[in-house]
Parts: sequence; C-alpha cells; structure tokens
Amino acid sequence: MTQTTMSLILDRRIDEPGNIARLRLRAADGAALPAFTAGAHLDIRVQDGATDLWRQYSICSDPSETGFYEIGVLRDPESRGGSETLHRIAIEGARFDIEGPRNLFPLAEDAPQSILFGGGIGVTPMIAMARRLQALGRDFQLHYCTRSASVTAFGDEIAASGFTARVIHHHDDQPETKLDIAAALPPAASGAHVYVCGPQGFMDWVIASAEAAGYPNDRIHREYFSAEVDATGDSFEVVAERSGITVTVGPQDTIAKALARAGIKVTVKCEEGVCGTCVTDVLDGEIDHRDRFLTDEEREDGDQICACCSRACGARLVLDI
Repeated sequence: MTQTTMSLILDRRIDEPGNIARLRLRAADGAALPAFTAGAHLDIRVQDGATDLWRQYSICSDPSETGFYEIGVLRDPESRGGSETLHRIAIEGARFDIEGPRNLFPLAEDAPQSILFGGGIGVTPMIAMARRLQALGRDFQLHYCTRSASVTAFGDEIAASGFTARVIHHHDDQPETKLDIAAALPPAASGAHVYVCGPQGFMDWVIASAEAAGYPNDRIHREYFSAEVDATGDSFEVVAERSGITVTVGPQDTIAKALARAGIKVTVKCEEGVCGTCVTDVLDGEIDHRDRFLTDEEREDGDQICACCSRACGARLVLDI
C-alpha cells in the first residue's frame, strides 16, 4: 500500500542515558498530525551523503497528542548505519521525510490485564501503550529491563506519567531486581495479554515463557526492531506472474534484489524481515520463511513472503507481482 510522505521538522532533541536520543517531530506549519494508536511506528528516511535508508522507530508519545510525534533512537555502533547517521544529523530544525504512522503491534484495549515487557530501547512502544491503558483505566504492568540504572532512558517521562507505580525496573547489574518471568506472568486463564519488544534473545525468552505458561499465540504480541537473519541458500527461480518475468535468485541474493535488477520494484525498508513493507503474495511454491514479521498462522497459509530475506524451499516460486 502506497503511503503519503510527510516532511516533518525536528522540534526537540533530548539525549537520554544509554546513547538514546529522544526526538520530537512536528509539522513545519504547526498543523495537526495524522492520529496514531499505541504500538505504532514511523518510517523515517535517513539521508546523509551516500547513506539513503528507511528505518522504523516506535512512537512513544501519547496517542492523544496530535501536535507532534516522539520517538527514541538508540545509537548502535553495530547497526547497519541508520542509527549512527540519524544521531549525527538529528539537529533541531532539521527536516525528515516520514511515512506512517503504521501499527503492526496494536494494543488490545479491552483486555482484562496487559503485561508489557520492554528490553532497552524496546520500551518505546510500551510507553505509548502504558499512556493509553492509563487513560482507559485498564489494569497493566510495565516491566522495563536494562543493563543498569545508569543507562535507563525515559526516567523523567515515566516519573511524570502518572503510571509510575505500574512500572517495575529490572537491571542486569542489580541481581535483586532480576525479572522473575514466571511471577510476572498472570495465569493464562486470566485472559491477560502479553506484549514484548527488545533484543531478539530477550524477546525469544519472554515469548517462550508465555507459551510454556499456556498463553495462546493471539495473546502474545511482539515487535522485533531488528533480527539476525540469514538470507542465503540454494538458487531458485522466481516467476513474477503479472509482469511476465522470471528471475534466478542466487545463493547470496534476495528475491527483492533479483527482481529489482529485472526492473520490478519491491519496496524494502528494514532488510531484516521485521517491518512487513516487502510482503508479497505467493501464487505457487513452498516458502522458506526467514522473517520475524508473519505470524505462525500466516506462514501456514503459505501465500505471503517477505521478499527481503525469505526464500523458496524448492526450485520455484510464483509471485503475484
């Protein structure tokens, strides 16, 4: 789906502990911005010299606020360049192309209880969720896990939020605060919903714990902001049915890149199978899913593929493109 690109102004930057920049974006003319729901993110174009990337950042501001969007950006020296560049060019007054907001991590607002787990920068969507749940008068807890108190961001925001009593901090260097996942999870029969965002290992642990406690998949909500993905494998053919073109995807290639060389554009943003931008319909063939975006049910249907990283199990895939 094509989205409108907005040009927004960086109105305020606050450098938080832990190499996190809190960035506030608004319209240049002060106009109201498109509404968003808790869990939504923005696609931000990061441009500087030879760098031209689209990256996704969760909105942490209050969903009731229409004057600005606020995001948190971790400066990660091991990233693929997006966060380092954004930290460098995020100067108050700078303009950024934005698409969205989009929500692939929606909040079930009618749940009897919501348990939020944020690992490091993964707390950003949880803050927006907590704001919304507080406004609705819902029962929730936010477990905020970081390496230490000295690198824990958003302290002032949480302190002024009105839901401080519902936030439980866990720091790796303070064993007495260690997250007891079994104690943090209400019984599955309670109807509670679980939300998790953070580093992949942390997320996998929380998800596996919730599954072991009997939580069904539709009450375990997750959003990966990055993932280790191996997009390599045996060569295979891709038939672009509507375009009438067949390409070969080599061992080190991806479907999106092979199609692009043949003149067929598949929009790719994250390149790690986490954002869903490149999802393409599959008409025939068995899929080797490598992404972290599609649900288990969607994978079982076998009719969608993340073209940035997933591959074919056999010799051929037919795409509706």
